[in-house]
Amino acid sequence: QVQLVESGGGSVQAGGSLKLSCVDSDSGYTYSRYYMAWFRQVPGEEREGVAVLSSDGSTTYADSVKGRFTISKDNAKPTLYLEMNSLIPEDSAMYYCAAAGSPPPPWLLLHPNSYNDWGQGTQVTVSS
Repeated sequence: QVQLVESGGGSVQAGGSLKLSCVDSDSGYTYSRYYMAWFRQVPGEEREGVAVLSSDGSTTYADSVKGRFTISKDNAKPTLYLEMNSLIPEDSAMYYCAAAGSPPPPWLLLHPNSYNDWGQGTQVTVSS
């Protein structure tokens, strides 16, 4: 059983930084067997893949955040992180942590349907 809980969202001015966290509440769970990802969604729009951390440690980023966001994890807790720097208003969204029990095909790493476990989201608002 997987229970994901996000935290770390908030309001920040453009150019600022935030670090999001995603905690698995299952004490017997380790992220090592999962592909972990961050998605974001604005009301009325489709959920957008932001970053993926694969089981082999490789990372994948959406072009819109490449060079500004970093996905990482701490297996000891376990916790997934998303470090967000140089934030712009277009980054404003509800951010969701997600996990895939099976490895997605490479062309679907950033597709929400590849992930079966989701947190409830944490809001990020970036102002000008």
